[in-house]
Amino acid sequence: MTAVNKSYVLRAGRMTGAQKRSYEEYSGAWLVPFVPGKALDREAVFANPEPLCVEIGFGMGTATAVLAAQNPGVNYLGIEVHRPGIGRLLWEIEKRGLSNIRIIEGDAVDVISAMSFRADSFHIFFPDPWPKKRHHKRRLVREPFTSLLAQKLKKGGYLYMVTDWEDYGHWALAALDATEGLENRYEGFAPAQTWRPETKFERKGIEKNHGVWELMFERG
Repeated sequence: MTAVNKSYVLRAGRMTGAQKRSYEEYSGAWLVPFVPGKALDREAVFANPEPLCVEIGFGMGTATAVLAAQNPGVNYLGIEVHRPGIGRLLWEIEKRGLSNIRIIEGDAVDVISAMSFRADSFHIFFPDPWPKKRHHKRRLVREPFTSLLAQKLKKGGYLYMVTDWEDYGHWALAALDATEGLENRYEGFAPAQTWRPETKFERKGIEKNHGVWELMFERG
């Protein structure tokens, strides 16, 4: 498999006092230690057999927390590199009394490559669209990353992506259609999945008259 580029570009972001306190107080309970290049075992993430959803780049984590609260029988593993968002999700976990979320602070490419198990689902909500053509090579949903996701997805499991950039939606649709092992559940884009919570980022896009394009593929 061709080497996969990193799934992000780290941007400077100042943590609020509350986010910093949450990170310092709660990271020991909910962050999973991760060393790039070392295998990541299922038991190191969750020691129970419940279905496991991996969310790539959860932002501020509000949607993740809502889904976890609504689905206590599902485990959620959030992967994020930006500490303000990690701090916010840690606060949400504690505020809501959740026990079915774990967080890995690291690059999704490294984490997913290291997984010695398969996930029941992957969520990718509003990834960076990199709208300029010269930056398209930085987009997350493309080969060979899509093949990596297919490899790490259980048979019958699903990959769900949402974007508010039409160009990226068509780009991702073509990439996923061409990925061996993945099958589109719908003809083209998926209908709106009403179970997905609206994100702050999504609301901002809607205020700018952006549409929303959803993709739902499953492992055949």
